[in-house]
Amino acid sequence: MRVLALVTDGFGGFGGIARYNEVFLSALAQAGAELVVLPRSGDPSAAPEGIVQLPARADKIGFVFALLRLVQRDRGFDLIWCGHIYMAPLAALAARLLRRPWWLQIHGVDAWERLGLFIRRAVAQATLVTSVSRYTRRRFLSWADLPPHRVRVLPNCVDPKFTPGPRPDHLLARYGLKGKRILLTISRLSAAERYKGHDRVIRLLPELAAEFPDIAYVIGGDGDDQPRLEALAGRLGVRERCHFIGRIAEEELVEHHRMADVFVMPSTGEGFGIVFLEAMACGVPAIGLDLDGSVDALVEGEIGYAVSEAGLFSGMTRAMSRDASSRRELSEKARTHFGRERFARNVEGIADRLMESVA
Repeated sequence: MRVLALVTDGFGGFGGIARYNEVFLSALAQAGAELVVLPRSGDPSAAPEGIVQLPARADKIGFVFALLRLVQRDRGFDLIWCGHIYMAPLAALAARLLRRPWWLQIHGVDAWERLGLFIRRAVAQATLVTSVSRYTRRRFLSWADLPPHRVRVLPNCVDPKFTPGPRPDHLLARYGLKGKRILLTISRLSAAERYKGHDRVIRLLPELAAEFPDIAYVIGGDGDDQPRLEALAGRLGVRERCHFIGRIAEEELVEHHRMADVFVMPSTGEGFGIVFLEAMACGVPAIGLDLDGSVDALVEGEIGYAVSEAGLFSGMTRAMSRDASSRRELSEKARTHFGRERFARNVEGIADRLMESVA
């Protein structure tokens, strides 16, 4: 099977969608598919052997022309895979020109609300849609003109490199955190993504500090919302407890998780939340709200803590008091539910059934 993949973020890209695309496309290749990837961003040299990633086309017009030239030159594709709902019209066009089925992947807030007519008409032509969580699937089906049986859930997975380990002394020294009890959040600090909930944690810090005098809140990520969060921490008198450490290098991500006592991201807009998986696979208790796709990542509280907004403080105090000896058990549960092997089997099974139904 030859697959043409249209993605916003390809191999070598940054962020949760880029990581999902990398793992998904690698799983397809592992199942025997031959892949050509056309990305908006990414590095062709980062693609593994067996996957051809074309040069990134950041501008929309350039991307459209690159797609049309590719389709005109190479008509031997069996399937179009679309990695983002905003690319649905282009995927539908390519599928129509090639007379082939196409598969749409949806992630989070972008697919929750009713979109414009152009995208809605394209989405209605999708042969199959997979969603990272049940919540995103439910919100998507509330407006999309598709029968429910054509929309399936395909949860995210965790990289095998995320494992428990000792606290990294060099990072504790770098940030002045030796002897501290550490809350950790890793996400973009974007004004457009204030739903991530950093401010909810900061507002609870005075109360948390009364119970845990050694508490520190480490915030990994960068963006235009950082000045607002710093000002909020200053007004509440907890600025010295908040450590804004900027974007974390990929090679240091595992050690940053191991540094934490608790990972917390009380978001109201997560399609899934792969960072929860990464924290729990490192043995770190993870806390999210019970309002969105975070519930699937936290397995409804079976592995992590899925709490109400009112219960966030008690959830953090319970997680803070958790016995450190349970870290390895937590890691094993997370990797059992969300390991790459299980994800790869799910991808292969869905792809096989899709092609059988088309045939």
